[in-house]
Amino acid sequence: MLQRWPSRLWIVRHGESAGNVAADAAYGASLARIDIAERDVDVPLSAHGERQADAVGRWFADMPEDERPETVLTSPYLRARQTSQRIRAAGGLIEGAPDSLVDERLREKELGILDRLTRAGVEQLHPEQAEMRRRLGKFYHRPPSGESWCDVILRLRSALDTVSLHHGERRVLIVAHQVVVLCLRYLIEEMTEAEILAIDAAGDVANCSVTEYAFQPEASTTGKLVLERYNFVAPVAEGGAPVTFEPDANVAAR
Repeated sequence: MLQRWPSRLWIVRHGESAGNVAADAAYGASLARIDIAERDVDVPLSAHGERQADAVGRWFADMPEDERPETVLTSPYLRARQTSQRIRAAGGLIEGAPDSLVDERLREKELGILDRLTRAGVEQLHPEQAEMRRRLGKFYHRPPSGESWCDVILRLRSALDTVSLHHGERRVLIVAHQVVVLCLRYLIEEMTEAEILAIDAAGDVANCSVTEYAFQPEASTTGKLVLERYNFVAPVAEGGAPVTFEPDANVAAR
């Protein structure tokens, strides 16, 4: 049977961003709003996030040439594109790897009217949305002008179809966001709502952590991707860039 999956797939959350830092400050001060000027799509890496991206790039660079990523797919958000660029600059890809492919389906979950609000801010300014989220759960709650996790999963189904169509048998790196990492796990591993939300509740996806899959052939099928590691932070820690689990600037009701 034709192999439809990459031979190896890495999913990396972007490095710490200015939005992560601003969100952490807002939560620390019990504020309703997160103070950041840019659109979410334009929020850059922090200086620390740059060091994290460099560290994970060096981790990939330490692999033999024939084991490094061949193809990179990235969210269009600046912090993800900067992370992928720094991984490349650190030698983390094969020599002559094509330019990263920007795919808007890998973008951050959109929060609509709840964007830039802390959880306390949602309770204060949009109590009806806070109550609806409690009733529906984060998997199905869609804030006005925003997305539910199911909406993110819908666009990621399409993105995975593109990966299988164009990048089968290749080594593929995806650089994206926390919810995207979790929703890709939900799809690839055929999880239930309860299973993926339990993983989410157990802890945040660390900045520049690595989630890795390897292809496993199966008789009379197109095979499957098998999880080898999740939320792997050793590349960042060993690279001297302390691990961070910071929320994004649009974190409120993710």
